[in-house]
Amino acid sequence: MVEGARLFDDIGCSSCHVARWETGDHAVGALSNQTIIPYTDLLVHDMGPRLGDGRSDGVAGPNEWRTAPLWGLGLTRSVNSDAGFLHDGRARSIEEAVLWHGGEALHARTAFVALAREARERVLVFLKSL
Repeated sequence: MVEGARLFDDIGCSSCHVARWETGDHAVGALSNQTIIPYTDLLVHDMGPRLGDGRSDGVAGPNEWRTAPLWGLGLTRSVNSDAGFLHDGRARSIEEAVLWHGGEALHARTAFVALAREARERVLVFLKSL
């Protein structure tokens, strides 16, 4: 899994799927200054026209989506064996979800596709460990 995590960073996935965040001060002490590992930047990014739905949502355009947190990704099918991936469930696997990335994430998708089969599998094993 360590190699998969390194490859995840190397190909640019972690530019949006940011691993580590620190919470700020909070009225509930247990929530203050905690380290969380959500694998998201919580920002909206242009994901390209293939993921577009033709509708704007507030200031987000039809091709723009919030970076999905990846924590718990590996348990998705344990919770719902028929679950799909991406914002609308259109991807049938984690790999297919990666392959749908476009727009600002096109460089990461292109780098993922360019990896040797064994290296791609290491990235997928890492993602399933989250």
